[in-house]
Amino acid sequence: MSLIVSISGIRGVVGTSLTPEVIVKYTAAYAEYCERGTIVIGRDGRITGKSIGNLVASTLLQMGCDVIALGVCPTPTIQLAVERKEAAGGISITASHNPIEWNGLKFFASTGLFLDAGENRLFWGLADEQPRLYAPWNRQGTHTADPALIDEHIRNVLSLPYVDIQKVRRRKFKVVVDCVNAAGGVIVPKLLREFGCEVIEVNCDVSGVFAHAPEPVPENLTDLCRRVREERADLGIAVDPDVDRLVLIDETGEPFGEEYTVASVIKFVLEKETSKSSKDEVRTSNLLKVVVNLSTTRAVDDIAKEYGAEVIRTAVGEINVAKKIKEVGAIVGGEGNGGVILPTSHIGRDALVGIGLTLQHLAEFGGTASELKQSLPRYMITKSKVELGKLNADKVLKRIEAEFASAGRINTIDGLKIDLPGSWVHLRKSNTEPIIRIIAEAPTKDEADELVAKFRMQILAS
Repeated sequence: MSLIVSISGIRGVVGTSLTPEVIVKYTAAYAEYCERGTIVIGRDGRITGKSIGNLVASTLLQMGCDVIALGVCPTPTIQLAVERKEAAGGISITASHNPIEWNGLKFFASTGLFLDAGENRLFWGLADEQPRLYAPWNRQGTHTADPALIDEHIRNVLSLPYVDIQKVRRRKFKVVVDCVNAAGGVIVPKLLREFGCEVIEVNCDVSGVFAHAPEPVPENLTDLCRRVREERADLGIAVDPDVDRLVLIDETGEPFGEEYTVASVIKFVLEKETSKSSKDEVRTSNLLKVVVNLSTTRAVDDIAKEYGAEVIRTAVGEINVAKKIKEVGAIVGGEGNGGVILPTSHIGRDALVGIGLTLQHLAEFGGTASELKQSLPRYMITKSKVELGKLNADKVLKRIEAEFASAGRINTIDGLKIDLPGSWVHLRKSNTEPIIRIIAEAPTKDEADELVAKFRMQILAS
């Protein structure tokens, strides 16, 4: 398995493609990119994270950077810390939802946002330059541990303008939470208890040994669904290893749908914003903007229309959504994989922010999670993937584009999206795995499944 270098950072199999030499190469180049300023680092709890963290910290110190080490913590905590500490940058040691044998590095700009395409090109150019100039003995950086940022992140969520903590506490929610034994294992239960929830912890030991495949999709969350039913809980919560994606399970033990994490949050925020003035005034002024990626459910468009808001779509990838949110002054946004972005907190995907807004939404809604889901526009999404192997993804997508050009509206800013009258399909190369992703949405599950099957055959026929 070769190293994956993309807008999402670097990612590989530890000891095979992600070696000490690779880690030092990119970390040292990043130190140069940041002009040897202060760097915040943290890790997602994987069993290889400690040794890689030591390599990263030592390399930064050798380059003359001061290091603020947060230890095991969510990626969004690192983003917040970069902003609050006014650091030159940050590194999250994580492979996100990839299997346990993987690890990687995500790189942040001084804004707390990921490096964008142009910034990455400059950074990668530095990584390919040799030799590296290290700092002399008397200009080495200093290392400071600062685990208190976890509590600061919790305070950030509790102080959001949409949150009324006393109202949530009165609901006394019972919540089962699965943090896959990674970075969410401490901070997520702690946040829930601040909201007055009764918390049943599942896979929260922060050992880094994943109890199941780490991507928080329904097939990996069957134990959590069962536990929600057994405990008669109000809600189930799952996060990925670095806690930027939030997935919900309703009180019946059924997945809420990761697409609907973002859709429900967007509805809640728009409702709050439009309650400040009449909906007619909002429609006329067109002040409210929502930013999501191409693969996010059409339910967002339906919800935005109800509140007179504008939906802007970007290529997949947090930085693409985050930059557009900042550019247009959007009130809320995110990605349909459970990644909520609320600029009032910070401009990055954050499962903790999603949890806070979801609890508040449920408290004000007054009903159950399943009833809340029923109140949202209904679409069904099916997701699949095809291993690239010897396939040339660009050629495959070009051929399919030519063949289906007259079938619907074509968008090629990120792979190939075909908008059909009542459905859509999106084919794209993954930024994090050697695969082509297939995502289809339609009014029914059967129709979405058929679209995925149809385009899987198209890809494999190449």
